[in-house]
Amino acid sequence: MRRIFSSPYLFWALLALPAIPMLISLVSDPGVAEGLLHPTGEFSARFMIIAMMITPLRMIFPKAGWLNWLMRRRRALGVAAFLYAVLHLVLYVIDEGALAPMLAEFTELGIWTGWLAFAIFVPLGLTSNAASQRWLLAGWTKLQRFVYPAAVLTLLHWIFVNNNLGPALVHFVPLAALEAWRIWKTYSGRAGPAVAATDP
Repeated sequence: MRRIFSSPYLFWALLALPAIPMLISLVSDPGVAEGLLHPTGEFSARFMIIAMMITPLRMIFPKAGWLNWLMRRRRALGVAAFLYAVLHLVLYVIDEGALAPMLAEFTELGIWTGWLAFAIFVPLGLTSNAASQRWLLAGWTKLQRFVYPAAVLTLLHWIFVNNNLGPALVHFVPLAALEAWRIWKTYSGRAGPAVAATDP
């Protein structure tokens, strides 16, 4: 049983589970693209947030086995966040149907923040593998830290596209609180070196 739960294939299956009914409904009826925009964006943000919360949570609970389990799968969470963002973009293009309406609304705050967040996600997603980490060396860590501005842009995109502050804050406030605590703990010199070194 332990071997089953340790399987990366099972974890990937769990990450893909929300997308399966979405893709089935999209294949059956492309007209549902607009209705799938929000859930795909939400899952992208959720997986990104979970991946980012792991380091500060491990600083608070260094002996928690479930956090060590998640830490070993953090890269998969980041890649899943990127793939759901790709699906979100594909659905947006399908829903708009042409380049002209996309260009017409590009300058809106809720739109260009989404495009910029996605532009940052592309190199992060494409380099989230062991080969890229070996090739980029220290530059890999610096590149991955761009997830922080991407998270801010994602928050702005969520708020201004949906004109609804509440759900976005429910997702992002816990992350912001943990990251603020992590930064304070690190720069106050009281962070444990073994855990702090795992950042970003």
